[in-house]
Amino acid sequence: MPASPATPRPNAVVAVLALAGIVVALMQTLVIPIIPELPKLLDASASDAAWAVTATLLASAVATPVVGRLGDMFGKRRMLLLSLILLISGSVVCALSDTLVPMVAGRALQGLSAAVIPLGISIMRDELPADRLAGATAVMSASLGVGGALGLPTAALIADKLDWHMLFWLSGALGVVSLVLVLALVPESAVRTGGRFDLLGGLGMAAGLASLLLAISKGGDWGWSSGTTLGLFAAAVVILLVWGWWEQHTPEPLVDLRTTARRQVLFTNLASVAIGFSMFAMSLVLPQLLQLPEATGYGLGRSLLTTGLVMAPSGLVMMAFAPVSAKVSKSRGPKVTLMIGALIVAAGYGLNIVLMSEVWHLVLVSCVISAGIGFAYGAMPSLIMGAVPASETAAANSLNTLMRSLGTSVASAVAGVILAQLTIDLGGFALPSENAFKVVMAIGAGAALLAAAIASFIPRHRPAGAPAGPAPADGVAAEAASVR
Repeated sequence: MPASPATPRPNAVVAVLALAGIVVALMQTLVIPIIPELPKLLDASASDAAWAVTATLLASAVATPVVGRLGDMFGKRRMLLLSLILLISGSVVCALSDTLVPMVAGRALQGLSAAVIPLGISIMRDELPADRLAGATAVMSASLGVGGALGLPTAALIADKLDWHMLFWLSGALGVVSLVLVLALVPESAVRTGGRFDLLGGLGMAAGLASLLLAISKGGDWGWSSGTTLGLFAAAVVILLVWGWWEQHTPEPLVDLRTTARRQVLFTNLASVAIGFSMFAMSLVLPQLLQLPEATGYGLGRSLLTTGLVMAPSGLVMMAFAPVSAKVSKSRGPKVTLMIGALIVAAGYGLNIVLMSEVWHLVLVSCVISAGIGFAYGAMPSLIMGAVPASETAAANSLNTLMRSLGTSVASAVAGVILAQLTIDLGGFALPSENAFKVVMAIGAGAALLAAAIASFIPRHRPAGAPAGPAPADGVAAEAASVR
């Protein structure tokens, strides 16, 4: 592995890591405009073509905690570089694909890069001065939403004007830029645990998560009461219970369940599931409202490109509010910041229920919700890092990222069922009704309120038994001690 820079420059490190996070989030969004066309483009059925999305979801869910643990053991920068190489490789495979199998394989390789954001946050903890850490991790955490919001208009423009393969060439090119910048400007941390990798734990977690997320993501196609769906849910429960037993009894576990059971970590992760649900509900509702025909009485009849441009400001708002989140966390504690963010998200959905008839209504709503997400996402790394030792930072942040992803997956399944059940007939086609969207918005608001309620159980002060990490992590520990 190439040598890392001897003297880290904080501004450069933050900028490069945030860019890498945006590129990974962008990769997940780029495929959205071509999803309806994938069956024709790949000469496959609609259910088979959907694996181009499902493969990324499954790969990212499995890779995030595993790569995070490997980062703690063998070097976070090393695993970050590997993740970017996998992103580039997957992008090239997809760019050269015209059939289903290589496309699914490429999308799976892209999904394996999902640990970039938690790895970046962990590198920041190891390398940045304590007074810069809260703001930097807030920006890094928000990069997930920024890449997602900016990816939609970019992808819509490319898909409309150019060959669809250019989407993946763009993803690969951005990956190369990120890789070069990480090699040049991001140092390798000396904080690592070493030891043996828990292979059985990794396989068990992979099998359990794959079963759970496969049932959630494909249950609508297979039928929620089908033997396949129920069997996968049952397998997930059994496998994860056995995995949990193993993790508690093996000397070097993949996930230290005793650490994750600490009140601060546990309730932050539970709140992350609810916040992830709320964030994705917006991504499902607003684009459909914008694109449905005006003849429905509530659709705005806009193009995909216009829809992307309407959604784009939300990513900028999320990034703009990340440093505000850090300032609130510094003065009042990240617990308060997380609760404020969740309440803002709930207010945004409430606003959406009464304001959904004009384009500017949806711009306003998306910006309000995104401001709340920026607050909440900015607070989560501080809460996690304030309760775990520096040697477990990447694994703990990766698990938190996984919890957010779990929330988005559940949101997709729940919203899909509601929008499929509450419909109107327009010219012989069943379309989601206005009430269906309002129900999803109400559930999104409820999930955000649930996140605020869960966050209220986070300790006001750092738990006495939480170990302190070495400098520069001491700054985080001191900040966590002021959590209110």
